[in-house]
Amino acid sequence: MRLAGEEGAAVRARMEEEWERTEQAILAITGRSEILEASPVLLRSIRLRNPYVDPMSFAQVALLGRWRALAEGGEREEVRRALALTVNGIAAGLQNTG
Repeated sequence: MRLAGEEGAAVRARMEEEWERTEQAILAITGRSEILEASPVLLRSIRLRNPYVDPMSFAQVALLGRWRALAEGGEREEVRRALALTVNGIAAGLQNTG
């Protein structure tokens, strides 16, 4: 299911609000001013990998929607293989931080 227009915007707004609340709770609990402040190596690793992993995540979401919309058959199998490649690529990029 894909949400568009006002409904999609409302869902995205709720998700962003929840993200902010969660981040603030983590910072309050840890007494830090930044997420992963005490783990600079991990923070750097995540910042370096995200430009590579994020596009694969977007591709995966698009492929999953396409796969769900297709009937059984040849093209669905091709899309499934592409989905599997995105899973492998994302897993390799996340390494032990996923």
